[in-house]
Amino acid sequence: MQFPSLQAKIDHFGGALQMMRNSQTGPYQFPIPAEFSNWREEQRAWREGVALMDQSFHMTDLYVEGPDVMAFVSSLAVNTFSNFGDGKAKQFIACAENGFLIGDMIIFGLGEHLVNIVGRPTVANWVEYQAATSGFDVRCDRDERTLQNAKPRKTFRFELQGPKAWALLEKLNGGPIDQPRFFQMGHLSVSGRTFRSLRHGMGGAPGLEFWGPWELYDEIKGTILEAGEEFGLRQVGARAYSSAAVDSGWLPCPLPAIYSGEEMRAYREWLPATSFDAIAALGGSFVSDAIEDYYFTPWEVDYGRLIRFDHDFVGRKALEEKASQKHRKKVSLVLDSEDAAKVYASQMSPGQNAKAMEVPTAHYAAYPYDVVLDKHDNEVGVSTYTSFIAPDGAWVALAVVDEDVAAEGSELSVIWGEPAGGSNRPTVERHVQTTLRATVSGWPFSKVAQEGYRPGLAA
Repeated sequence: MQFPSLQAKIDHFGGALQMMRNSQTGPYQFPIPAEFSNWREEQRAWREGVALMDQSFHMTDLYVEGPDVMAFVSSLAVNTFSNFGDGKAKQFIACAENGFLIGDMIIFGLGEHLVNIVGRPTVANWVEYQAATSGFDVRCDRDERTLQNAKPRKTFRFELQGPKAWALLEKLNGGPIDQPRFFQMGHLSVSGRTFRSLRHGMGGAPGLEFWGPWELYDEIKGTILEAGEEFGLRQVGARAYSSAAVDSGWLPCPLPAIYSGEEMRAYREWLPATSFDAIAALGGSFVSDAIEDYYFTPWEVDYGRLIRFDHDFVGRKALEEKASQKHRKKVSLVLDSEDAAKVYASQMSPGQNAKAMEVPTAHYAAYPYDVVLDKHDNEVGVSTYTSFIAPDGAWVALAVVDEDVAAEGSELSVIWGEPAGGSNRPTVERHVQTTLRATVSGWPFSKVAQEGYRPGLAA
């Protein structure tokens, strides 16, 4: 059945939760080969060597241009744009009027009146709607992710990460590169051409993301692969790539606060029923009849430290009211290895099998939400993205939990699997729920990354 808008689809299903729980889609897709070698060694590459992450296909690029562009993006972001402009990059964090997150993307200043907002489609949808309705003198040019785009991409986007990445980058550049601060833009020369770049630090070691015209994709990728042979370069396939967020401690896709409230109705009526937000699936053991229970505040995903009340923006009043309240905290949960092993052993007992844990990423919906319990079996939060991190031999989940159980070493548990034997979605087999013990750890999970990657986030 076809629907004219997200709102019409919600109305048909009798609510957004029913719509998402019955969605026939699975987890977010990365349209690249699943593995180039094997996902375990590909994970090790960004920790111990050098990894090539091809970001050319799975993200939406929204170009916003016009004389009002800086004022426009500032009006939508909870973080400040007072020092933003050409050659700058930062997270773009958007909230709804009620102060709950819509999501975040990366915004690049490409000129005095031009920015590029890159990431999963949700925030791009919101920005494009605001550009069409807010009265600012801006226009949008959207380069959709490959799965929803029959045309070639406008740009390639490559990321090189790992302890040996900088040596490879300087080889590609033909000489030393001044190392910018975390999340600062610069330039990189490859094959006699100069491209804009962004400093990253995944895994604790400096690395760069860089991009250029799509027509050069094959040439530039070939040059990288050839130059990377002496460094043991590994390409990262979709299986390993999907686990990178858990390793680095970034919650990639909070359920956006767009599905409820009259103030968002006009947006839901504008948003197509074929959009990512209208087809994304919700799964896991956490079940509530109130969709607001699935929303996060900026503080709960560690963005509270980035909020600045130095400008007017959508959601400011609600965030000012929430600022003094108690907030849940984002943590890593290390699942008990024996309990995880029992999940695998249960697969040999049909009818008593737990929900299978795919490796290295076990989430089976775009929005995975599992119940987290304290030692008295009280609900204290939700577990989201769960991945096996091969260098540590550990199952790790990103979770948002009550502050009084968020200290490292706290013993909690996760209810794994869906109630009533599972749902009707194709990614969910019949199974029984099980309880997995878990221990609170810091994020990023890697201690090296905590010392190198996470401090830079405050820059």
